Amino acid sequence: MSNFQFKQFTIEQDQCAMKVGTDGVILGSWCPVKEARKVLDIGTGTGLLALMIAQRQPQAAIDAVEIDRASAQQAQENATASPWASRLRIIHASIQQFANENKGDYDLIVCNPPYFINSLTPPNKTRSLARHCHTLTHNELANCVDKLLSEEGIFALILPVRESELFLPVAETYRLFCNRQLFIHPTPEMDAKRRIMLLSRTFSETTTEHLTIETSRHNYTEAYRLLTKDFYLNF
Repeated sequence: MSNFQFKQFTIEQDQCAMKVGTDGVILGSWCPVKEARKVLDIGTGTGLLALMIAQRQPQAAIDAVEIDRASAQQAQENATASPWASRLRIIHASIQQFANENKGDYDLIVCNPPYFINSLTPPNKTRSLARHCHTLTHNELANCVDKLLSEEGIFALILPVRESELFLPVAETYRLFCNRQLFIHPTPEMDAKRRIMLLSRTFSETTTEHLTIETSRHNYTEAYRLLTKDFYLNF
């Protein structure tokens, strides 16, 4: 699919290795934005998360960093074509470079990061960058967030459950603690495949929630419909 039409914006994605997917839509719909005035999207890809947050929080200025040149260019085109172009800034750079050159005052940082650690890499180099941890390890991600997050800020990211268990001990070495989490189940009978974590610099007991996407193929749960209804055309 060369483009994906949402209610208030369109994602062109023919130049991006990673297309619009359920992970990004759930993260963009679920992460807290009420207090966010300065937002950072790490590895923006098509620009999906940045655009979703721009729609949800009219007062937010959003920076979106992308290491792949073609993806960054397409994210810029998507941002420019949206109703919120003046509040979106697309930066072609690695997050490591960006973190070394900018101060840490973001209220909200979001990330749908590369997550396959020990699996075989796909033959497409750009897709490999988007899906694997070669250019952004867990330690580097946590280090960059530590540099860029404000003292009261929130870091929201989504990972496969196994990778999330590996990431949390790394995050805690940078004083980033999971305060709230959402386990995402494909169907009621299946174990959670993804986990969204909200991390901050404050240690507290973790609040746990669960979301099921479908009852059967293409039959979406009411909870999923309610969560994403401001974005999907058919909800």
